[in-house]
This record gives sequence, structure tokens and C-alpha cells, in this order.
Amino acid sequence: MSLSGFGDTGKAQPPPALFPAPESDTPTPGRRRGGAPQTGPAQTGPSRDGAPQSGPGQHGPARPGFPQQGPSQGDDAGRQLVFFGADAAEPTVADLAGLLAGPGEVVRMGGTARLSVQVDAAWRVHVLVAELASRGLAASWQPTEGERHAVRTSYTRVLKPLAAAWLHGTTKRPPAAFHLTGRRLRLWLAAAGTPEPPDCFLLRLGADDQECWEPIGVALASAGLAGPLLGPSEGGPAYRITGRRRLARLAELVGQPPRAAPTNAWPTRS
Repeated sequence: MSLSGFGDTGKAQPPPALFPAPESDTPTPGRRRGGAPQTGPAQTGPSRDGAPQSGPGQHGPARPGFPQQGPSQGDDAGRQLVFFGADAAEPTVADLAGLLAGPGEVVRMGGTARLSVQVDAAWRVHVLVAELASRGLAASWQPTEGERHAVRTSYTRVLKPLAAAWLHGTTKRPPAAFHLTGRRLRLWLAAAGTPEPPDCFLLRLGADDQECWEPIGVALASAGLAGPLLGPSEGGPAYRITGRRRLARLAELVGQPPRAAPTNAWPTRS
């Protein structure tokens, strides 16, 4: 079945409705802070995790009609950037490892690969499509059962190194060098982060990705976000991030909430 949206052939359809529609809050892809627009070729060398370090715009500009998600430069323009935080670096394809830390999936076909993730809310579709577009990747979406939505990229050679690093046969497992940066956490949060009042946040995992759960927990702990693993019988699989200090750390790393995100759906600095 052909998907509606960007990336597939056929007439493009709008993303799921949001009220009000989110506005753009990301700098134009290809423009570096404090400099002129990037005009040279994007970097394509592999990262330590196997994903190419490609800049935005590698496959052309983002399509119109979607917000460009990213750090807001308003009141926080003078704030010192957190090392490894989402505000401290330009988006790259390597950041998509954050989706694979959660419920994201990657599959190979010949010399190409495709990344997909199912989400539980329309606002997540808006954010993820914009995040993918900012990395030069066309994305499409379709509604699925249980009022969920599937977001996926087209098959592309750009994602082949990511698939090679994460797939062992058909089993998803993090590479030995895997670590979590702010931008990776931001994508994970956008896809599968859920607030748990009064002072917790759940980062949900892939239900069938048991081999990933433990090494992902190690990566979280290394980022200062250690938390208990909740099994399926406890409302998981997910890692629960709790405590004022850890939630503040999470908020620093993932940056400002996307405009599409509902109130209280994103951790904030307190």
C-alpha cells in the first residue's frame, strides 16, 4: 500500500491535523550558525556508529508545508550550549540512531536501507517528518491500527551504513561504540517519550528489541540519565527517568520543545 505524504510516488497528502498548525522553529537547513549558507558538498564519512555524517540538504531542500524543528534562538540566544546537547550541533543522519534506540526499525534492500517508526500521536508525525527533512531525507506517513501513525523514509543509500551498524541478520542491536547525544535523545523523545506525572519521563523501547534494552540503558547512564528498566508487565518496555536532577539533564540535552509538541509533553528546564 502506498503511503501518503512525502517520499513515495503519487499525490502528496498533508500530515495529521494539529490545532493550531505548528510554525517553523528551525534555521534553514544548510545554514550554519554565525555564517553563510553551506554551499559545498555535505560530508559523507561514516561516524563511529556507522551512520554517515551527512549534513542537511543532501537530497535537496525540505518540502514546503512542514515545520522545521530545532532549537529556538529567542530568549535562549545567550545561553551557553550544553556539550553534546541538541542545540550544540547541526543535524546529521547519524542522529537517527536515536530513533533506533527507541522503537524505530531499519531494513535493508540491496544497497539501500529504510528507517521507520510507529508513533502514537499526530504531533510526533509533524516533528519527525520535519527532523528527517532537515537531514535531507524524504519521509512519508500513514495511519495504522489503534490511532497510531507509521512514519518512514524512502529506501536510500544514505541509510545503508546505519543499517549495517545496527543489524545482525534481521536482529537490531546497538553497535559497540553507541552513545547518546542530545540530538539522538531529541529524536527518541519525539518518537516515544512520554511524561509520567508528577516527576518522571518514560523513554519507550521496541517491544521486540530485547537485545537492545541493556546496552541502551548503559548509554543512558553514560549520558547522566540512569533509570530503571520497566518490563512489558510494568507498562514498558521503557526506561523511566526520574528525579529533578535527571529530568533537568534530559531537558538540557534535548533542547527546546518543538512547536508541535503539546504542553507538558516535553521536559523543560526548571
